[in-house]
Amino acid sequence: MRTVTRTSSAALAVLLAGAGAPSAMARDYDWPLDPRPAVARPFANPQKRWQPGHRGADLAAAPGQVVYAAGAGRVNHVGRVDDRVVVSVLHPNGLLTTYEPIDGPLVREGEEVGTGTALGRIAAGHEGCPVSACLHWGLRRGAGHAAEYFNPLLLVGAAPVRLLPDAGRA
Repeated sequence: MRTVTRTSSAALAVLLAGAGAPSAMARDYDWPLDPRPAVARPFANPQKRWQPGHRGADLAAAPGQVVYAAGAGRVNHVGRVDDRVVVSVLHPNGLLTTYEPIDGPLVREGEEVGTGTALGRIAAGHEGCPVSACLHWGLRRGAGHAAEYFNPLLLVGAAPVRLLPDAGRA
């Protein structure tokens, strides 16, 4: 049986609101791997859009391990992006989670999924992964040049939170 670790949507709303993301609706999010994985390579959003960074978190996995939807939504994309297969899920609050590299997707574009729905299996060979396989898990709002990237670990309450000074106060 799949172990479920949930974060409250209220906690997510507080965390993402400070980062400029939309507040979460009454939805739960969970880890996309079971058991709870180690973070093999953390999220590193650059200060400027064009600078290099790591716009997701790499989660340690085993090749062929099942990948689950982190939250309920509609499958937005299933297919090849460059040299890998990517699955993305658009959630009702406007956030999009991405999962790559996937071998043998189990869902189709437009399909409704719930938290914990199997999306596919992890393919080995993710660049920069320090273990046998990694799931690159991403979180963003918007697309193209308007996309805002966030640490996906916020969804499960595992991201470090850094408070910034209020620019309106002296």
